[in-house]
Amino acid sequence: MNICIDIGNTNAKVGFFIEDELTGEKQVVSDRSILKVLKDSQPEHVLISSVRKGIGRIVEKSSKIASTFVFDHKTPISIKSLYATPETLGVDRIASVVGASFLYKNKNCLVIDLGTCITYDVIDHAGTYHGGGISLGVDMKLKAMHKFTSKLPIVAAKGLPKLIGTSTRECMLSGAIHGTIAELEGIIDRYRQFFDDLTIIFCGGDAKFFESKIKGHIFAIPNLVLIGLNQILRFYLHV
Repeated sequence: MNICIDIGNTNAKVGFFIEDELTGEKQVVSDRSILKVLKDSQPEHVLISSVRKGIGRIVEKSSKIASTFVFDHKTPISIKSLYATPETLGVDRIASVVGASFLYKNKNCLVIDLGTCITYDVIDHAGTYHGGGISLGVDMKLKAMHKFTSKLPIVAAKGLPKLIGTSTRECMLSGAIHGTIAELEGIIDRYRQFFDDLTIIFCGGDAKFFESKIKGHIFAIPNLVLIGLNQILRFYLHV
């Protein structure tokens, strides 16, 4: 068994794999929780991917449990990348397109990761990654409204609000959520002008919520990054 760990801005996910199959997934909130999972599972190999700094302790401790690798821009991958600054590219973004390329072979794919930020990443049918875009996630939009104004309150997103708000809270939610829906539909339409038969894949914490709010056929795969990390690990072990 191999384990892939995706450490994001907000939380971390641990994926358990037997070859290509994701057999289990667990969300954890601390370094101690990650190390406990590794100790209890005793995997053969571990791949750690983190968008945060300060993972040295996890790497050091996990190396005593299994063969441990850290995914970065120098790690060999199975796809071609046209990204001009690979050292600045989020490891979760490249893992997501590797996962898309594995699940939807010979397809043009637009991966939209709906988390703290919204990222757009496109990989073509030949396995070439072209890049994409980064935008604000819903929670970040709401927090920014409060932080950069003097009177707007702190508001938490919950469910689909009315389009026409009748209170400040409702108006903030409408702008953040309906604005995001409009952004997603507009960006998808623009990418379709450049790539034929484009497969749209949502991942991240808000993937399921927005899947049913967008016009057209969408695949929601919350664990896409973990799936991509496993493919990166398997490729690395066989290079």
